[in-house]
Amino acid sequence: MFKLLNKDGNARRGRFETVHGTIETPVFMNVGTAAAIKGAVSTMDLQNIKTQVQLSNTYHLHVRPGDEVVKKLGGLHKFMVWDKPILTDSGGFQVFSLAKLRQIKEEGVHFNSHVDGRKIFMGPEESMQIQSNLASTIAMAFDECAPADSSREYIRQSVDRTTRWLERCIVKLDELNKREDTINKHQMLFGINQGGIYKDIRIEHAKTISEFDLPGYAIGGLAVGETHEQMYYILEETLPYLPSDKPRYLMGVGTPENILEAVDRGVDFFDCVYPSRNGRHGHAYTNHGKMNLLNAKYELDTRPIDETCDCPTCKQYSRAYIRHLLKAKEMLGSRLMVIHNLYFYNNMMEEIRHAIENNNFSEYKRKKLEGFKAGE
Repeated sequence: MFKLLNKDGNARRGRFETVHGTIETPVFMNVGTAAAIKGAVSTMDLQNIKTQVQLSNTYHLHVRPGDEVVKKLGGLHKFMVWDKPILTDSGGFQVFSLAKLRQIKEEGVHFNSHVDGRKIFMGPEESMQIQSNLASTIAMAFDECAPADSSREYIRQSVDRTTRWLERCIVKLDELNKREDTINKHQMLFGINQGGIYKDIRIEHAKTISEFDLPGYAIGGLAVGETHEQMYYILEETLPYLPSDKPRYLMGVGTPENILEAVDRGVDFFDCVYPSRNGRHGHAYTNHGKMNLLNAKYELDTRPIDETCDCPTCKQYSRAYIRHLLKAKEMLGSRLMVIHNLYFYNNMMEEIRHAIENNNFSEYKRKKLEGFKAGE
């Protein structure tokens, strides 16, 4: 399923074959939590801006419209009109993000819906059932994403529970993939490494989950409050203990700088809401750093957001016009910004792949980071 095509230092250029098509890695997965990219960006748009993988969230789609509804409509691919790979997060992150609305027990997690307050229970079996109903290409194991400031004792208990949950996920998904009415009988399961910022717990857990010989592995529980230096350190220490012949996914990361540093340490998959969220608030990612289009200095600026960018936004629209749309709170402003930012991320990943192929990733990374720091 995964073929390593080249290595440049620890940076990896790979190819991951799935039932819904090939994923060229390193890859950034565009986040459509509720089966849509926020900012009125359609799947037709995604096709035009080099998107390879779309990511959706198990918990949010379970709340609405309901995973059973999606299954009745033919699964997530048909529902959102997307024929390329889809990864679904397990709902485990909501164990972290909805801390005030949930209670963790061995069998799973009791939630109160953030939408209407109704009681929801989700454990490993429920998460696998929901993801099977959604029929995504890649399902993520149900885990607990503990806060970065958790005690060592709590992290240890949480990681042990996450391992037990992974075993239950494996059994349940295997059963679901054999059912007659399952839409995607080739759904793959990725395990998730946890352990906070404790190196020894991370390494031990990486060794443990590697023994399950899953199609891929993720590192979770980072970018949740620790420093960038701590994140890079944990990656350096943990990645060597995950299988080298399987894709490695750093969950929820991050900035362009974070991605470059993580690729340099051996990560293959990324996802983050930054490009869409920041775009909707007027912040554009460019080769000369991040711009705030709401600034008054752009009021009469007829240049595109980034003069080196070939995205649909930069090919047609000026900074002045986009600033006007954002100030007027016209939806088109958010849409144009999100399209630009997602293209920037996807295009950067393509550049990264080419740099690794040509064994000049270190030089590419150096120049890219210098450009980000230089500003306009």
